[in-house]
Order: sequence, then C-alpha cells, then structure tokens
Amino acid sequence: MEDYTLGIVESKFADIVWAHAPLSTKELVKLCEEQLAWKRTTTYTVLKKFSERGIFENQDGTVAVRVSREEFYAMQSESYVERSFSGSLPGFLAAFTSRKKLSEKEVEELRRIIEESEQDSVGSKKKSSYQGSNER
Repeated sequence: MEDYTLGIVESKFADIVWAHAPLSTKELVKLCEEQLAWKRTTTYTVLKKFSERGIFENQDGTVAVRVSREEFYAMQSESYVERSFSGSLPGFLAAFTSRKKLSEKEVEELRRIIEESEQDSVGSKKKSSYQGSNER
C-alpha cells in the first residue's frame, strides 16, 4: 500500500467500514447517508479509491477490510517517522518530549512496549538461529 493519509471525511468513512465490515454496499450507502449526508454515488466513489489503495475491497456487493484500522495507522506512523526523522524512533520521541512531558503512566507504557519488543526480538533471533541450524 502506498503512503496514503486520510482527510477528516475520509477518516470518518474508513471508521464506518472498519466498525461494520463485512457489510453490503447497500448497508454502507445507508450508513454514509445517515452519518455523512452522502449520496450513493459519493459512497461508491470513495469506496473505489480505498479499494484501489488496497485498504478495502468490494467483492460482489460485499465490502471487506484488507488493512485493519490498527495496521493502517501503524503504517502511517512508520511512514511519518521515516519521512520526518530519517526512521529514528528515538529522534521522534526526543522531539515529541521536548515540548510535552510524558506522564508517569505514559513512561510505564513505553517501558512495557520496549520490553515486549525486546522479548519479540529475542524470540525471533532464537527462531532464526534454530531454523538456520536445521538447514545445515
């Protein structure tokens, strides 16, 4: 999926799909009419754009998710850090915390995330070295 950011209205549309998928195009049109005051043609146009970008798909009148909300925003976050901080997460955090101090709860959450990442990293290394020994 290419780098793609959502505007406010596109974000609302995407949230509707993520919250209700899989759903029929008829249901989607009704939801967009109720929540966004869109006409059927607008809904189909925007759905087509999302489908072309590989985020959603419309198969035989059923709209399904190809990229979850969490995956989409994770990719956007990675792209932002890559573009703005040359891929440096510590650089991003330093810039972020230079103007906004983290609460103790936020610091603890970051520690937990780092610890989980370290555990995942160690587990991956063990798996790859184990797999490598089997190939010899």
